Amino acid sequence: MKTVQAFAAKTADIGEVPFDAPWEWLSKGWQDMWRVPQISLTYGAMFTIVALILLVGLYLAGGVYLILPLAGGFLLLGPMIAVGLYETSRRLEAGEPIDFQDIMRFALSSPGQLSFLGAVMLIVFFAWVGIAFLLFMLFLGSTPVSVDNVMTSLLFTWNGLGFLIVGTTIGAVFAVFVFAASAVSIPLLMRRDVDVVTAALTSIEAVARNPAPMAIWAILIAGMMALAFATLFLGMVIVFPLVGHATWHVYRSLVRPAAATAEAAG
Repeated sequence: MKTVQAFAAKTADIGEVPFDAPWEWLSKGWQDMWRVPQISLTYGAMFTIVALILLVGLYLAGGVYLILPLAGGFLLLGPMIAVGLYETSRRLEAGEPIDFQDIMRFALSSPGQLSFLGAVMLIVFFAWVGIAFLLFMLFLGSTPVSVDNVMTSLLFTWNGLGFLIVGTTIGAVFAVFVFAASAVSIPLLMRRDVDVVTAALTSIEAVARNPAPMAIWAILIAGMMALAFATLFLGMVIVFPLVGHATWHVYRSLVRPAAATAEAAG
Protein backbone atom coordinates (compact mmCIF):
# COMPACT_ATOMS: atom_id res chain seq x y z
CA MET A 1 0.00 0.00 0.00
CA LYS A 2 2.87 2.40 0.73
CA THR A 3 4.18 1.90 -2.80
CA VAL A 4 0.76 2.67 -4.23
CA GLN A 5 0.47 5.78 -2.09
CA ALA A 6 3.93 6.93 -3.14
CA PHE A 7 3.07 6.71 -6.82
CA ALA A 8 -0.36 8.29 -6.33
CA ALA A 9 1.11 11.18 -4.38
CA LYS A 10 3.19 12.16 -7.42
CA THR A 11 0.12 13.00 -9.46
CA ALA A 12 -2.97 13.63 -7.40
CA ASP A 13 -4.68 13.89 -4.07
CA ILE A 14 -7.16 11.05 -3.69
CA GLY A 15 -10.48 12.20 -2.28
CA GLU A 16 -12.86 10.24 -0.08
CA VAL A 17 -16.56 10.20 -0.90
CA PRO A 18 -19.69 9.07 0.98
CA PHE A 19 -21.00 5.56 0.39
CA ASP A 20 -23.99 6.86 -1.62
CA ALA A 21 -21.80 8.81 -4.07
CA PRO A 22 -22.44 6.29 -6.90
CA TRP A 23 -26.03 7.48 -7.14
CA GLU A 24 -24.80 11.04 -7.66
CA TRP A 25 -22.39 9.81 -10.36
CA LEU A 26 -25.23 8.04 -12.13
CA SER A 27 -27.43 11.12 -11.85
CA LYS A 28 -24.77 13.35 -13.39
CA GLY A 29 -24.05 10.76 -16.07
CA TRP A 30 -27.76 10.59 -16.91
CA GLN A 31 -27.91 14.39 -17.21
CA ASP A 32 -24.85 14.45 -19.48
CA MET A 33 -26.29 11.71 -21.67
CA TRP A 34 -29.49 13.61 -22.36
CA ARG A 35 -27.74 16.94 -22.84
CA VAL A 36 -26.06 15.44 -25.93
CA PRO A 37 -28.22 12.42 -26.86
CA GLN A 38 -27.09 12.50 -30.48
CA ILE A 39 -23.54 11.73 -29.34
CA SER A 40 -24.30 9.51 -26.36
CA LEU A 41 -26.86 7.25 -28.05
CA THR A 42 -24.80 7.00 -31.22
CA TYR A 43 -21.85 5.87 -29.11
CA GLY A 44 -24.07 3.33 -27.35
CA ALA A 45 -25.49 2.10 -30.67
CA MET A 46 -22.01 1.60 -32.10
CA PHE A 47 -20.96 -0.45 -29.07
CA THR A 48 -24.17 -2.48 -29.33
CA ILE A 49 -23.68 -3.20 -33.03
CA VAL A 50 -20.16 -4.50 -32.42
CA ALA A 51 -21.43 -6.70 -29.57
CA LEU A 52 -24.24 -8.08 -31.76
CA ILE A 53 -21.81 -8.85 -34.58
CA LEU A 54 -19.66 -10.83 -32.15
CA LEU A 55 -22.76 -12.61 -30.82
CA VAL A 56 -23.93 -13.61 -34.31
CA GLY A 57 -20.39 -14.61 -35.25
CA LEU A 58 -20.13 -16.95 -32.27
CA TYR A 59 -23.54 -18.44 -33.08
CA LEU A 60 -22.63 -19.11 -36.69
CA ALA A 61 -19.23 -20.52 -35.70
CA GLY A 62 -20.79 -22.89 -33.18
CA GLY A 63 -19.07 -21.15 -30.29
CA VAL A 64 -22.20 -20.47 -28.21
CA TYR A 65 -20.37 -21.70 -25.11
CA LEU A 66 -18.11 -18.65 -25.38
CA ILE A 67 -20.92 -16.09 -25.42
CA LEU A 68 -20.89 -15.46 -21.65
CA PRO A 69 -17.07 -15.40 -21.31
CA LEU A 70 -16.81 -13.14 -24.34
CA ALA A 71 -19.52 -10.84 -23.01
CA GLY A 72 -17.62 -10.51 -19.73
CA GLY A 73 -14.30 -10.11 -21.52
CA PHE A 74 -15.78 -7.53 -23.87
CA LEU A 75 -16.42 -5.35 -20.85
CA LEU A 76 -12.68 -5.31 -20.18
CA LEU A 77 -12.40 -3.11 -23.25
CA GLY A 78 -15.38 -0.95 -22.29
CA PRO A 79 -13.46 1.62 -20.21
CA MET A 80 -11.09 2.20 -23.12
CA ILE A 81 -13.82 2.37 -25.75
CA ALA A 82 -15.63 5.01 -23.65
CA VAL A 83 -12.84 7.61 -24.00
CA GLY A 84 -15.06 9.72 -26.24
CA LEU A 85 -17.79 9.76 -23.60
CA TYR A 86 -15.33 10.94 -20.93
CA GLU A 87 -14.22 13.74 -23.23
CA THR A 88 -17.84 14.68 -23.93
CA SER A 89 -18.59 15.00 -20.21
CA ARG A 90 -15.38 17.00 -19.70
CA ARG A 91 -16.42 19.44 -22.41
CA LEU A 92 -19.94 19.72 -21.00
CA GLU A 93 -18.45 20.51 -17.60
CA ALA A 94 -16.08 23.10 -19.09
CA GLY A 95 -18.75 24.65 -21.30
CA GLU A 96 -16.76 23.87 -24.45
CA PRO A 97 -18.34 23.23 -27.87
CA ILE A 98 -19.07 19.58 -28.64
CA ASP A 99 -19.06 18.04 -32.10
CA PHE A 100 -19.38 14.29 -32.79
CA GLN A 101 -16.56 14.31 -35.33
CA ASP A 102 -14.25 16.07 -32.89
CA ILE A 103 -15.13 13.57 -30.17
CA MET A 104 -14.45 10.60 -32.44
CA ARG A 105 -11.21 12.19 -33.64
CA PHE A 106 -10.13 12.61 -30.03
CA ALA A 107 -11.06 9.00 -29.19
CA LEU A 108 -9.18 7.61 -32.20
CA SER A 109 -6.07 9.74 -31.73
CA SER A 110 -5.40 9.12 -28.06
CA PRO A 111 -2.00 10.18 -26.68
CA GLY A 112 0.80 7.64 -26.33
CA GLN A 113 0.25 6.47 -22.75
CA LEU A 114 -3.50 6.16 -23.30
CA SER A 115 -2.91 4.11 -26.44
CA PHE A 116 -0.45 1.93 -24.52
CA LEU A 117 -3.07 1.27 -21.84
CA GLY A 118 -5.53 0.35 -24.59
CA ALA A 119 -3.02 -2.19 -25.92
CA VAL A 120 -2.62 -3.65 -22.43
CA MET A 121 -6.40 -3.95 -22.03
CA LEU A 122 -6.61 -5.68 -25.41
CA ILE A 123 -3.97 -8.19 -24.30
CA VAL A 124 -5.92 -8.84 -21.11
CA PHE A 125 -9.07 -9.34 -23.17
CA PHE A 126 -7.44 -11.92 -25.44
CA ALA A 127 -5.89 -13.61 -22.41
CA TRP A 128 -9.33 -13.96 -20.83
CA VAL A 129 -10.90 -15.34 -24.03
CA GLY A 130 -8.00 -17.78 -24.33
CA ILE A 131 -8.45 -18.95 -20.74
CA ALA A 132 -12.19 -19.39 -21.32
CA PHE A 133 -11.47 -21.54 -24.38
CA LEU A 134 -8.96 -23.67 -22.47
CA LEU A 135 -11.41 -24.13 -19.60
CA PHE A 136 -14.07 -25.25 -22.05
CA MET A 137 -11.71 -27.80 -23.59
CA LEU A 138 -10.76 -29.00 -20.10
CA PHE A 139 -14.31 -29.40 -18.80
CA LEU A 140 -16.43 -29.90 -21.91
CA GLY A 141 -14.04 -30.76 -24.71
CA SER A 142 -15.67 -34.12 -25.32
CA THR A 143 -19.24 -32.86 -24.93
CA PRO A 144 -21.00 -31.59 -28.08
CA VAL A 145 -22.43 -28.15 -27.36
CA SER A 146 -24.99 -26.53 -29.63
CA VAL A 147 -27.65 -23.87 -29.26
CA ASP A 148 -30.18 -26.57 -28.40
CA ASN A 149 -28.25 -28.16 -25.55
CA VAL A 150 -25.96 -25.39 -24.31
CA MET A 151 -28.03 -24.69 -21.17
CA THR A 152 -28.37 -28.40 -20.41
CA SER A 153 -24.64 -28.97 -20.88
CA LEU A 154 -23.69 -26.04 -18.66
CA LEU A 155 -26.28 -26.31 -15.88
CA PHE A 156 -27.11 -29.99 -15.63
CA THR A 157 -23.78 -31.77 -16.02
CA TRP A 158 -20.88 -31.90 -13.56
CA ASN A 159 -18.46 -30.79 -16.24
CA GLY A 160 -20.69 -27.88 -17.18
CA LEU A 161 -21.05 -26.76 -13.58
CA GLY A 162 -17.30 -27.05 -13.11
CA PHE A 163 -16.75 -24.88 -16.17
CA LEU A 164 -19.15 -22.25 -14.83
CA ILE A 165 -17.72 -22.24 -11.30
CA VAL A 166 -14.05 -22.13 -12.28
CA GLY A 167 -14.70 -19.73 -15.15
CA THR A 168 -16.73 -17.39 -12.94
CA THR A 169 -14.05 -17.43 -10.24
CA ILE A 170 -11.24 -16.63 -12.66
CA GLY A 171 -13.43 -14.05 -14.38
CA ALA A 172 -14.12 -12.36 -11.04
CA VAL A 173 -10.38 -12.07 -10.39
CA PHE A 174 -9.91 -10.46 -13.83
CA ALA A 175 -12.88 -8.16 -13.22
CA VAL A 176 -11.67 -6.96 -9.80
CA PHE A 177 -8.18 -6.27 -11.11
CA VAL A 178 -9.37 -4.44 -14.23
CA PHE A 179 -12.00 -2.45 -12.31
CA ALA A 180 -9.49 -1.28 -9.70
CA ALA A 181 -6.82 -0.42 -12.26
CA SER A 182 -9.15 1.36 -14.69
CA ALA A 183 -11.71 3.02 -12.39
CA VAL A 184 -10.14 6.46 -12.89
CA SER A 185 -6.88 5.75 -14.74
CA ILE A 186 -8.17 6.47 -18.25
CA PRO A 187 -9.62 9.94 -17.47
CA LEU A 188 -6.41 10.59 -15.51
CA LEU A 189 -4.28 9.77 -18.55
CA MET A 190 -6.48 12.05 -20.63
CA ARG A 191 -5.88 15.01 -18.31
CA ARG A 192 -2.40 14.51 -16.85
CA ASP A 193 1.04 13.88 -18.24
CA VAL A 194 1.61 10.62 -16.35
CA ASP A 195 2.60 7.09 -17.27
CA VAL A 196 0.31 4.05 -17.33
CA VAL A 197 1.76 2.48 -14.17
CA THR A 198 1.27 5.65 -12.14
CA ALA A 199 -2.27 6.09 -13.46
CA ALA A 200 -3.19 2.48 -12.65
CA LEU A 201 -1.71 2.69 -9.15
CA THR A 202 -3.54 5.96 -8.55
CA SER A 203 -6.77 4.26 -9.59
CA ILE A 204 -6.09 1.33 -7.25
CA GLU A 205 -5.40 3.76 -4.42
CA ALA A 206 -8.67 5.60 -5.12
CA VAL A 207 -10.58 2.31 -4.91
CA ALA A 208 -8.72 1.26 -1.76
CA ARG A 209 -9.55 4.52 0.00
CA ASN A 210 -13.22 4.29 -0.93
CA PRO A 211 -14.08 0.58 -0.61
CA ALA A 212 -17.80 0.96 0.16
CA PRO A 213 -18.78 3.45 -2.58
CA MET A 214 -16.56 1.75 -5.14
CA ALA A 215 -18.04 -1.66 -4.28
CA ILE A 216 -21.53 -0.19 -4.76
CA TRP A 217 -20.38 1.37 -8.04
CA ALA A 218 -19.02 -1.98 -9.26
CA ILE A 219 -22.29 -3.74 -8.31
CA LEU A 220 -24.34 -1.08 -10.10
CA ILE A 221 -22.24 -1.46 -13.25
CA ALA A 222 -22.50 -5.27 -13.11
CA GLY A 223 -26.26 -5.10 -12.56
CA MET A 224 -26.86 -2.68 -15.42
CA MET A 225 -24.64 -4.68 -17.74
CA ALA A 226 -26.45 -7.90 -16.81
CA LEU A 227 -29.79 -6.28 -17.67
CA ALA A 228 -28.35 -5.05 -20.96
CA PHE A 229 -27.08 -8.55 -21.79
CA ALA A 230 -30.52 -9.95 -20.99
CA THR A 231 -31.91 -7.82 -23.83
CA LEU A 232 -29.39 -9.37 -26.28
CA PHE A 233 -27.18 -6.31 -25.83
CA LEU A 234 -29.86 -3.85 -27.03
CA GLY A 235 -29.90 -2.26 -23.57
CA MET A 236 -26.28 -1.25 -24.16
CA VAL A 237 -27.56 1.67 -26.25
CA ILE A 238 -28.49 3.32 -22.93
CA VAL A 239 -26.31 1.56 -20.37
CA PHE A 240 -22.95 2.02 -22.06
CA PRO A 241 -23.11 5.82 -22.48
CA LEU A 242 -24.66 6.19 -19.02
CA VAL A 243 -21.77 4.36 -17.37
CA GLY A 244 -19.26 6.17 -19.58
CA HIS A 245 -20.50 9.64 -18.68
CA ALA A 246 -20.80 8.70 -15.00
CA THR A 247 -17.20 7.46 -14.97
CA TRP A 248 -15.99 10.96 -15.73
CA HIS A 249 -17.73 12.16 -12.58
CA VAL A 250 -16.19 9.27 -10.62
CA TYR A 251 -12.81 10.64 -11.67
CA ARG A 252 -13.73 14.19 -10.79
CA SER A 253 -14.91 13.11 -7.33
CA LEU A 254 -11.97 10.89 -6.46
CA VAL A 255 -8.93 12.47 -8.11
CA ARG A 256 -8.16 16.02 -7.13
CA PRO A 257 -5.37 18.19 -8.55
CA ALA A 258 -2.17 17.96 -6.51
CA ALA A 259 -0.87 21.24 -5.14
CA ALA A 260 2.19 21.19 -7.38
CA THR A 261 0.58 19.62 -10.45
CA ALA A 262 -1.90 21.48 -12.63
CA GLU A 263 -4.13 19.59 -14.98
CA ALA A 264 -3.12 19.49 -18.60
CA ALA A 265 -4.66 22.18 -20.72
CA GLY A 266 -7.81 20.99 -22.44
